[in-house]
Amino acid sequence: MKERSATERADIVVIGAGVSGIGASRQLAAEFPDKKILVLESRAAIGGTWDLFRYPGVRSDSDLHTYAYDFKPWRHRSAIAEAPLIREYLDETVAEFGLDKILRLGHRVTAADWSSAEAQWTLQVRVTGADGAESEKTVKAGFVFSATGYYRYDKGYTPHFEGREVFRGDILHPQEWPEDYDYRGKRVVIIGSGATAVTMLPAMLMGEGAAAHVTMLQRTPSYIASAPRVDKIALALSKVLGAKAGYAATRRKNIWQDFLLVSVLTKFPNFGRKLLRKLALKDLPPGFDVDTHFNPPYDPWDQRLCVTPDGEFFHALRDGKADVVTDRIDRFTEKGILLESGKTLEADLVVTATGLALQLLGGIQPTVDGVPAKLPDTVLYRGCLISGVPNWAMMFGYTKASWTLRLSNVCRLVADVLRRMDATGQEIVVPVAPENLAKEDVVDLSAGYLRRSLHELPKQGTELPWRMRTTFVPDNRLFKGQLIDESLRFSTRTSTLAGVGAGS
Repeated sequence: MKERSATERADIVVIGAGVSGIGASRQLAAEFPDKKILVLESRAAIGGTWDLFRYPGVRSDSDLHTYAYDFKPWRHRSAIAEAPLIREYLDETVAEFGLDKILRLGHRVTAADWSSAEAQWTLQVRVTGADGAESEKTVKAGFVFSATGYYRYDKGYTPHFEGREVFRGDILHPQEWPEDYDYRGKRVVIIGSGATAVTMLPAMLMGEGAAAHVTMLQRTPSYIASAPRVDKIALALSKVLGAKAGYAATRRKNIWQDFLLVSVLTKFPNFGRKLLRKLALKDLPPGFDVDTHFNPPYDPWDQRLCVTPDGEFFHALRDGKADVVTDRIDRFTEKGILLESGKTLEADLVVTATGLALQLLGGIQPTVDGVPAKLPDTVLYRGCLISGVPNWAMMFGYTKASWTLRLSNVCRLVADVLRRMDATGQEIVVPVAPENLAKEDVVDLSAGYLRRSLHELPKQGTELPWRMRTTFVPDNRLFKGQLIDESLRFSTRTSTLAGVGAGS
């Protein structure tokens, strides 16, 4: 029987200590120094994605001048950074702002129930100690900020492959990569063509422990573009303006640069196709079949554009130690993979870089006065507050820009709501969507891992304040001025919430 500890209480609970959770806790603590804030992290370390993933070369696909926080400059020379550098930055943030005092590691929220009578959330928490011992704990919270990301941490997505059990080599998913795995001298096949595959292919060919050969096996090509690992303009701006002002200037530069690039590629897709093809050809080996392997059937930014720092993905192909095969899998064999074309790819290791399994709120199923809040039936208020769910915010970032660029605006909305409640003595806020509100998907990308899970995600409206944009510049305009309107219903625990329930 698990031991149950005493109840802990907080004004605000942030769930998750990844990039978004750490950033949110710092910003909310700065806004409300007199409120008690707790950060509950299910794992034994902070960092989220950047501590979970250990596959070769794991790095950000966004530049750190926009992916990092606006309140803490990114000082490292690399603008596109590997996971250890990002974890170091997060450790510095926790230490610099004293967040270790409010951080609770090994605290997994397993249930969340809202009580209108008490005007608070009761969170059931499974606590795992440093020795592995488990106990149960209750945390009472006036407001919850969910910063749990958008995918399952316990497993990735792997489709069924016929004959998988007869393969004599190793099969690994990047999300479950053993940190000490030795692939030296192995023939590797990476199944997939997304950011993970594009990252792993060159990384597995570097250093003394390099693989013998790496093949990226893709069913559908992706757009891949080279970007400088070191932003020389950023270095110059920091030198001239100083670290803080130079970082802010670089951040503005990159925001507008990325916005203009996305705008051009999406508004003029034929031009975008030709441009990306031309850029790829510059780095690919002479005579490479670019139209087979790098000519996706979709327009630019219908799926995320994969970035390769300094063209290292293309250089690996040019060096002859890697190749790309565009085909479909028939089945696994003892020695490798038989393709529908009849060709066999022999392998010692197969990496299933086949995507993520989406999951919001960390798998928590909130209940409101005992009634489950069904996320697919809800609508997001400004892409943050969930209709029918009181006193709960969630971080949902951008699909066509750095995910975390949206964090400051989300925190601003939460802060405005909390200040309004403090000023009026009201304890409850519930977003209520109009009955005739036209709705649409909350994501606008066609990637398989997203389309598979759309039915599990909340919706957004087609008009303010129920919609968000997928890049910073237009979305930031939606956060100008007054953020609170009649769609947010404020009340106290003594008043009724008639007609307001989960999914409203």
